[in-house]
Amino acid sequence: MRAERLVALLFTLQSRRSATVAELAEALGVSERTMHRDIATLQASGVPLWTEPGRYGGVRLVEGWRTRLDGLTSREAAAIFAMGVPRALAELGLGTAVSAAHAKVSATLPAPLREQAQHLAQRFHLDAPGWFREEDDAEHLATIAQAVWEQRRTRVSYRRGDEVIERVLDPLGLVLKAGVWYLVARVGDAVRTYRVSRVAESEPLDEKFERPADFDLAGWWQRSSAEFERSLRRQRVRVRLSRGGRRALPRCVEPDVALTALEAAGPPDADGWTEVELPLEEGDIAAGQLLGLGTGVEVLEPPAVRAAFADAAQRMADRHR
Repeated sequence: MRAERLVALLFTLQSRRSATVAELAEALGVSERTMHRDIATLQASGVPLWTEPGRYGGVRLVEGWRTRLDGLTSREAAAIFAMGVPRALAELGLGTAVSAAHAKVSATLPAPLREQAQHLAQRFHLDAPGWFREEDDAEHLATIAQAVWEQRRTRVSYRRGDEVIERVLDPLGLVLKAGVWYLVARVGDAVRTYRVSRVAESEPLDEKFERPADFDLAGWWQRSSAEFERSLRRQRVRVRLSRGGRRALPRCVEPDVALTALEAAGPPDADGWTEVELPLEEGDIAAGQLLGLGTGVEVLEPPAVRAAFADAAQRMADRHR
């Protein structure tokens, strides 16, 4: 993109005392004709470039002038604008900081680059939570976020079923997954996950903790999530699916599970039905998921899931007579 190249040119000039047009063209991988046009564009944008003709001439920035956005490309600027002020950051108490970042980007990018970044941002928007979800009321999120930032040990009361338990945690990080906030915290020698909306009370303590130098929040979350999903899929369920059932399967079970199972399945029989094996949760949960396929599925085994499916289907039929 030309705007990104202009920013690269700007910072190339800023990092060198001077350079010839040929040197700049080589550094950015363009022709000298293109480089002349880019230099003229920056000058028209108000960047104080000084050009000297002749064998030993070149291009340089006026002494003492520097942009305050070292290394920021137009795409990076567009990414900042596209974020808007996400509700997630507002909940963490960072909404004002994001707004300030937008203002600084707007004030310091040359006009053509600023306009393009804003233009792109108007065409992309990130809305992470799924449809038809009630809001997860994370009352203590801001307090916990501050404790994470300050590495402050925290006492929490946590709702687990019908009971409330107390824990003293080392809060290592916060994760937003499908509109739900989770706290990743160390308890003794173990690292555990807590749903922030289930925190009934939180009290940061005066005592600080040392964050493990090798702890990577994103990596830990990915591994933990994968282990959790595997732990839920303990039941191998064999089913027959009609053509409609195959199409609907990714809407009733996790899409990756559905697609993997369908790819491993054999060809349809003479009636167009296909046998598929699915790793699902046990008993009633697996049956409940498969009920969404309606008449497009027949549960073959295990017997417990087949019986649970038949029982639920019978009760549905009785209710509609």
